Amino acid sequence: MQPADALLPPASPDEIDAVRRFNRFHTRLVGALNDRMHATDYALPQARVLYEIANSPPQKPPSAAALARELGMDPGYLSRLIAALEKDGVIARTPAPENAKKLTLALTDKGRAAADALAAAARAEVASLLGPLDPRARARLVGGMESIRQLLGDGGGDTGLVVLRDPEPGDLGWIVHRHGKLYAEEYGFERAFEAEVARIVARFVEAFRPGRERCWIAEVDGRIAGSVFVVQEDEATAKLRLLYVEPACRGMGIGRRLVDEALRFARARGYSRMVLWTNDVLVAARRIYQAAGFTLVSEERHRTFGPELVGQIWSRDL
Repeated sequence: MQPADALLPPASPDEIDAVRRFNRFHTRLVGALNDRMHATDYALPQARVLYEIANSPPQKPPSAAALARELGMDPGYLSRLIAALEKDGVIARTPAPENAKKLTLALTDKGRAAADALAAAARAEVASLLGPLDPRARARLVGGMESIRQLLGDGGGDTGLVVLRDPEPGDLGWIVHRHGKLYAEEYGFERAFEAEVARIVARFVEAFRPGRERCWIAEVDGRIAGSVFVVQEDEATAKLRLLYVEPACRGMGIGRRLVDEALRFARARGYSRMVLWTNDVLVAARRIYQAAGFTLVSEERHRTFGPELVGQIWSRDL
């Protein structure tokens, strides 16, 4: 069997040129080609070594070999950097706590002061870059950077800040677009499904009942990550509609958080029951509904959206 990436088309010349343009812009932006970083005596590789040592857990200081693996740096080149920093009196080799024969790297008092100065200068530089941007633009920038980091294989770090908010202009159209695209790609749904989503969203806007209905947009680092609606079925019954989570944001608990928020809203508005309609192929969504206390009421086969499906009605008391 061929590996999955063997089936992917090669990167186009335009895509390659776009990445190279970004790389040139970024190296200029952060001063990667400068002799010294942030008006200090240290070049970028030295500053990075200081950063890594300064931010290592105190109980697990890095060895030179571990640092070379972490940075993807040639061990011989790293050894020369360490020797120069040792000579400057900013780092020292010390016996490892668990093995006195193994040497680890630690900052001296001078090294700690240098690392703190570099960190303060870097934070000030980033603050000056973000200063002219409004909060929404900052969120878009940070979200784009998170996308680059995750798409190119950096699985470390935080998963991102999740925020639930009311829809803004353009969001409802985005929800229709993403439902149409994702359900076509993942389940083979045809255009009839996108049309139905558009009708649901249009009815939500045109017949909106303040205080009885609501839509939530989930954001991760300023990017839309999902949504859900609550609409009035009757005076006693709320209906959950159009729950979705972006593929890149699945596994973060966003779907469950959206459903929990919808349930809290429905209870607070005096509904005694919540219902929803879904299809059997939406396995992840059904798990969320079951975990939230919904039970299956009825099933019926249909081909409304192209493929043969089993439509399901779920319900729970509030």
